[in-house]
Amino acid sequence: MKIPLTLSVLLFAACSNEKVHLADPVVQSLPVKSLVNGPQTTYMEYPASIKGTVDLELRPQISGLLEKIYINEGAQVRKGQILFKINDLPFKEALNNANATLQAAKAAVLNARIEVDKLSPLVAAKVVSDFQLQSAKAAHQIALANLEQARAGVAAAKINLSYTVIKSPVSGYVGRLPKKQGSLVGPTDPVPLTQLSDTHDVHVYFSLAEADFIAFNARYPGASVSERLDKLPPVSLLLTDGSVYAVQGTVDMVDGQFDNQTGSITLRAMFSNNNGLLRSGNTGKIRLPIDHKNVILVPQSATVEVQDKMFVYTVDSKNKVARQPIEVMANSGSDYLVSNGLKSGQRIVVDGIDKLKDGDIIAPANTKSQAIAATSR
Repeated sequence: MKIPLTLSVLLFAACSNEKVHLADPVVQSLPVKSLVNGPQTTYMEYPASIKGTVDLELRPQISGLLEKIYINEGAQVRKGQILFKINDLPFKEALNNANATLQAAKAAVLNARIEVDKLSPLVAAKVVSDFQLQSAKAAHQIALANLEQARAGVAAAKINLSYTVIKSPVSGYVGRLPKKQGSLVGPTDPVPLTQLSDTHDVHVYFSLAEADFIAFNARYPGASVSERLDKLPPVSLLLTDGSVYAVQGTVDMVDGQFDNQTGSITLRAMFSNNNGLLRSGNTGKIRLPIDHKNVILVPQSATVEVQDKMFVYTVDSKNKVARQPIEVMANSGSDYLVSNGLKSGQRIVVDGIDKLKDGDIIAPANTKSQAIAATSR
């Protein structure tokens, strides 16, 4: 069907007079904050094991029948407190026998002395030969040696008798009691009577890899290990429930060599444990603080990783965003410490960056642009 020329002209004119309205671009409202550099403390965490300042196995020094047990498992004991009693009757009899031997030795010495005194004037008068006197003197010396041996036997018997009462060598906590009353015990038993831990103070052991130890030495220089340890700040202990132990400790020991199997070196921190919360065998983590003088903090939510590189979106004065590469030196909680790529005063988008691309215009959600303060955590 042919449209008349006049109608076609009228339709074209009508269409040309209509204005085409395109949709305005959507301006996203995203949170924006200004960056401020300043001092910051970060923490390196290392798995740690806790030991008492003294951890020892308590074993009998003599063999005998375990007659009494004076403590319970897990009890707190003081130094010198009686813990066990071994039947002492055989050792009392051994002491009586040693005393009898001592008295016999004393009598033998007296008899030998009398013999020497008797022969001395007779030899002087040439009634008997000098040989008899010398033999008497030798017998006297043998009697004196036997006397000393008898005295040593008495002392040994007294020591063995004292070993029947087993006392705590340290103040601390008692472990398990595998031996029961009436058991036959001895110094060669594979299982000790119990274990004792002095936990008034505790030692917390942790390890650094070789690279971390090199950085550690560079961070705290000194002519000796003791000088470097003196410069270390106090360390914290993170318990297994995630809480931080209330008392800070000090690193007081660095092992003399690396472990060939793990490639790490062991350090030790000392913590006070007056409240008895920590026990030997506990585990946790050591938090070693690292102070940074002038750094910028960036929330991890403000970053995106592309091909092993980290980026943020900066915002210029016209609210246009641009993707900016950054270099991260460390973590601090939910933030990154940025060593390169950003300057104080710059603004970045802190959330919703998955919706952005280079050149987008945004509407800052926080008009006051609250600063990301680099405060210690």
